[in-house]
Amino acid sequence: MLIRRERIGDAAAIDAVHRSAFERSATIGDPVEVGLVHHLRDDGSAWIPTLSLVAEFHDQVVGHVCLTRASIGPFPVLALGPIGVQADHQRKGIGSALMHAALGAADALDEPLVGLLGSLEYYPRFGFVPGTRLGIIPDQPEWASQFQVRPLTAYELEIKGEFRYADAFYAPPPPRDSSAQLG
Repeated sequence: MLIRRERIGDAAAIDAVHRSAFERSATIGDPVEVGLVHHLRDDGSAWIPTLSLVAEFHDQVVGHVCLTRASIGPFPVLALGPIGVQADHQRKGIGSALMHAALGAADALDEPLVGLLGSLEYYPRFGFVPGTRLGIIPDQPEWASQFQVRPLTAYELEIKGEFRYADAFYAPPPPRDSSAQLG
């Protein structure tokens, strides 16, 4: 398996990954995650090409994760998601490899913090803690129970307050827990 940056031409394969990973949650049409990735790519202020990563297995894209620009008050931070692994490749460590690669890349770029909505059982293994422990809350109160943050090396204690995702997260339905689709 190889974890690499998304390349031009990977979009259809990434769509297929998210369709496969989230098909159980879609009632009509594509899962929300497919459109969300497209909306994020179109948002020049949110999309960070170096932080959109794919997992390749035998030259086939089988997983994807992206980190996009978010904010806590005046502080630029990152949001993780969506993350997905093709259904027939789940539970093989691909989701974990993508998480480690994404967090390592963000840390290497001196980003201070990553926030996400997700499973309180899955994400703590990557160092995520409830945002409230660091004085960080999501701007949507209904997300509070699933909102977590991962401070990185450049994190400073004054980064506190309300976490805001990129605008694209507010156009489709809100992000949802995706840990069941990870490997």
